[in-house]
Amino acid sequence: MKKNTADNSMDKIISLCKRRGFVFPSSEIYDGFAAVYDFGPYGVELANNIKKEWWKAMTQMRDDIVGLDSAIFMSPKIWEASGHVKGFSDPLTECRKCHARLRLDTLLDEAGIFADEKMTEDEINIIFEANRDKIKCPNCGAADFTPGRKFNLLVQSNLGNFTGDWTKEPTYLRGETCQGIYVNYKNVLDSARVKIPFGIAQIGKAFRNEITARQFIFRTREFEQMEMQYFVKPGDDMTYFDKWKETRWQFYLDLGIDPANLQWHKHENLVFYAKEAYDIEYRFPFGFKEMEGIHARGDYDLTQHSKYSGKELNYLDPATNEKYIPHIVETSAGVGRTFLAVLSEAYQEEELEGETRIVLKLIPKLAPIKIAVFPLLKNKPELVAKAREVFDKLKMDWRCEFDDNGNIGKRYRRQDEIGTPFCLTVDFETLENSEVTVRNRDNMQQERIKISELENFFRSRI
Repeated sequence: MKKNTADNSMDKIISLCKRRGFVFPSSEIYDGFAAVYDFGPYGVELANNIKKEWWKAMTQMRDDIVGLDSAIFMSPKIWEASGHVKGFSDPLTECRKCHARLRLDTLLDEAGIFADEKMTEDEINIIFEANRDKIKCPNCGAADFTPGRKFNLLVQSNLGNFTGDWTKEPTYLRGETCQGIYVNYKNVLDSARVKIPFGIAQIGKAFRNEITARQFIFRTREFEQMEMQYFVKPGDDMTYFDKWKETRWQFYLDLGIDPANLQWHKHENLVFYAKEAYDIEYRFPFGFKEMEGIHARGDYDLTQHSKYSGKELNYLDPATNEKYIPHIVETSAGVGRTFLAVLSEAYQEEELEGETRIVLKLIPKLAPIKIAVFPLLKNKPELVAKAREVFDKLKMDWRCEFDDNGNIGKRYRRQDEIGTPFCLTVDFETLENSEVTVRNRDNMQQERIKISELENFFRSRI
């Protein structure tokens, strides 16, 4: 009997991630480093496969989007122009009893009271004061908090500052990847022969000094974004906005996500320059939460960078000879959040003859290992040699794993837990007829396949 996604607890997924080498707490031998995680051997494969699918969908399959990899460190003036130095903040409160520092908007939201980080300090404090009797500290249960204040999320650095006081003229680790796209807009325009409408896609690390980082890898202080900025003619924003909503929704269906576990969230409290904003939310074990944002940003970003840099960022339309600052439609997804959604979707428990089989039913193109190759017995050199021969042939086309440790049943269970769609066993009959047993992860059915036919067999299924 299968248990659906809604029944999965976060504890089970975290346990699987640690046990099977998907995700480890960072710096664990030094008691960890809060809200930072490392991707293990299978985790890095899954994350890379997600990024590969995103990159393929956003660049390879389109002729109107080009790629970019901008630097993590950029001129501090970029963050002044973007508004991050003054306005990139979350509302912070402190429990007077246990001194835990907490996001005020999150406390209000969990009490069923609407608030978000875009509110001013005064606005959110008015709501906080009116609802103090409904809010308790999640750590100690006390209801005694300091007033909310804004806390800037940019992570400062001393890069290039040799004065000894790097707080006076700090540089920053980027708080989002899109600014690197905006400041390279003209470089791309001048070098890549693109014309409006066109997009620039990027995958890269971002850093935020989160007040309350929790829910495993859902909210972390170091994370990876998959962002695309689409430059359009003023007035065409909403046409492309609607198209990108459809395109990005379909992407998650193509990753194997059940549409019943997805929903749209429309932003009601927009930042002043935005025309429209929607989130694609996934039903995580802790409820529906944002996985990707689609935003109509107007011309704010390029206008600000033109103003602060003194450089003209107009677009000259070759057809009409018209000059204008392009408007931007943004799609912004998190690798970690997509990773967690894919794991949550794929995780299943099945009751089999008195035991529970844990299996990740990942679609094959996302699976960290596509094919596991087993010799039936590890103490039979002829079987091991033949299995190695098959393994060496298949690994040229697919990510494979050679496993001769333990009995076949235990090997199957290990591969089930990491989501391997096919296991292949070399036995004594293989030495006689060149056939191997291929076992399907999802239905556990087995069939005999000629070694010479394996390539076509797997290619049609992977």
